[in-house]
Amino acid sequence: MATNRSQFYLDIASGPFYGFNRPGADISQGVIQNWWRQGMTGSAQAHHEGIKAFSETDFTDDLRAIDVPTLIMHGDDDQIVPIANSAEMAITLVKNARLKVYPGLSHGMCTVNADTANADLLDFIES
Repeated sequence: MATNRSQFYLDIASGPFYGFNRPGADISQGVIQNWWRQGMTGSAQAHHEGIKAFSETDFTDDLRAIDVPTLIMHGDDDQIVPIANSAEMAITLVKNARLKVYPGLSHGMCTVNADTANADLLDFIES
């Protein structure tokens, strides 16, 4: 990233973030370019500090404090934040939570699988 930040943002979006590196993926150049645009307009230091903060902070007490109905949504092919390290742990800590696992979906599922994610989110809100 230090030597070619622009290429880094293209590579992450073209591959693991949206699952575009998987066989049969429906690759969207528009989605890739939009992710690249967002990455390039942000501060490299801010991105680093954000990732550092969420990857090194223990949110156990925060998750235990949530006491409203909660929907945790996660793709089981998330190559960025594996489900075992996140959603499967969170569901044990959040009271009144439901875990919705999406077989084969990526970290970027709310973009590339918006129809599915939004329908389930609306169902949850209306329930």
